[in-house]
Amino acid sequence: MWIALRAHHGAIKDRRFETLVDAARAADFTVQAGDMVLDYAKTNIDETARKLLIDLLDQAGVAAKRDAMFSGAPINETEGRAVLHTALRNLDGGPVMVDGANVMEGVLATLDRMGSFARDVRSGAFTGQGGQITDVVNIGIGGSDLGPAMAVRALAPYHDGPRCHFVSNVDPADIAQVLRGCDPATTLVIVASKTFTTIETMTNAQTAKAWMGETVENPAAQFAALSTSDEKTMAFGIDPSRVFGFEDWVGGRYSMWGPIGLSLMMAIGPDAFRAFLRGAQAMDTHFRAADWSENMPALLALVGIWHNQVCGHATRAVLPYDNNLARLPAYLQQLEMESNGKGVSMDGADLTVQSGPVVWGEPGTNGQHAFYQLIHQGTRVIPCEFLVAARGHEDDLHHQHQLLVANCLAQSEALMKGRDLDTARAKVADKFAGDELERQARHRVFPGNRPSTTLAYPQLDPFTLGQIIALYEHRVFVEGVVLGINSYDQWGVELGKELATALQPVVEGTQSADGKDGSTAALVGFLRNNGV
Repeated sequence: MWIALRAHHGAIKDRRFETLVDAARAADFTVQAGDMVLDYAKTNIDETARKLLIDLLDQAGVAAKRDAMFSGAPINETEGRAVLHTALRNLDGGPVMVDGANVMEGVLATLDRMGSFARDVRSGAFTGQGGQITDVVNIGIGGSDLGPAMAVRALAPYHDGPRCHFVSNVDPADIAQVLRGCDPATTLVIVASKTFTTIETMTNAQTAKAWMGETVENPAAQFAALSTSDEKTMAFGIDPSRVFGFEDWVGGRYSMWGPIGLSLMMAIGPDAFRAFLRGAQAMDTHFRAADWSENMPALLALVGIWHNQVCGHATRAVLPYDNNLARLPAYLQQLEMESNGKGVSMDGADLTVQSGPVVWGEPGTNGQHAFYQLIHQGTRVIPCEFLVAARGHEDDLHHQHQLLVANCLAQSEALMKGRDLDTARAKVADKFAGDELERQARHRVFPGNRPSTTLAYPQLDPFTLGQIIALYEHRVFVEGVVLGINSYDQWGVELGKELATALQPVVEGTQSADGKDGSTAALVGFLRNNGV
């Protein structure tokens, strides 16, 4: 199938796909899920390519693997685990069995406990030792930070609870700058670590506890834990009523639907948090029921496969024209690159195709004045994924929002159409002549024929955000199954962590750098000589 896809791409790669985009194609190459639409008409994918791509799904057994995931089968084969973040938002979808037991009773009980605690904090029934909680500091790293930090910012218009802050970096500047703006007597600290041993997270947790202890008598009374280690959280001093656990079938980068989302629940309230879950659940239902030709996660995945594994475009830019989604590209970097950044297939053999792409981006319109130069006129083609809402939340500035939308649509149109040399000459013919006209005109040529997709939705509310995140989760799943890899382990993060543990005493000066490579030893020497 890969051979057929590459052969078809070779036959059509030089055509101007702008010539294909009439009203009929716009309708045929747009898919809807709920009140969101995904337009992939501005790509070189045609009916033949789409059919070949959909054949990939059947060849890889995506439907069976999808059903296995939702049923609780251990599809994370390298760790022998189920993959059931979908169960965390299965609010009324029936039982989900793992090892013969229905996990939904525990999932819903934990959600209810989270809701009760969040209501107590938001109402003042639970207070700090100086009064009602004004600030919540979430300490985590990776999925325990990127997901909730992204979602809290995305849903800022719905905040009616305490201010939420996020600390992830072991760099002391991170926690120092956050705590500087908080009152220890009215701050709740949430420590997010499944094992309660993650070194960066626990180092920051101890720093926060010491900071709070300088002001209040019992700092641990203002801590909550998102962890499965009752023993370690109790040793830290956190009451079991403020400990919220989750199972090993929830991966970190897929975990904000459960206890890892507690900070989001604090900010927007339990009811809005449930709306967030409902949006994700709606996308789950769509993903399971829709035919491949109308299935938004599957088609988004196939567009990505076409651009990366077939066309050879190594990166994709995620460009939300929605400032509240400013952290979405960073969130998707982890979701996609940690999930599908693998070099071997499920059976341990080397991949025969490229793994997942480099994912990056920034919100529009700021990016237009930064890196869009490279996207439009650089020598590499960078597929772009635009996101835009029909309405913002600032009703009195709706005209400004219309300008934002116009910019979004103009960028995808410009990427497709470009500007040829004759048009460029005409633009500057009144200023230059002869060789200088030719030189100046060439600087104003845009190659065009650069692909993009656009995800459009009425407004970014909790339900819609849930839909968007679940869409990208399932996109990652589909791409991983097609590539034949396990999207749910992350062995690539282990080696650096092991070496960091071994290097710490060398950096501290309690062990010699003997045995380290010359470069590392020299850098340790320089940093120690300069005060590390």
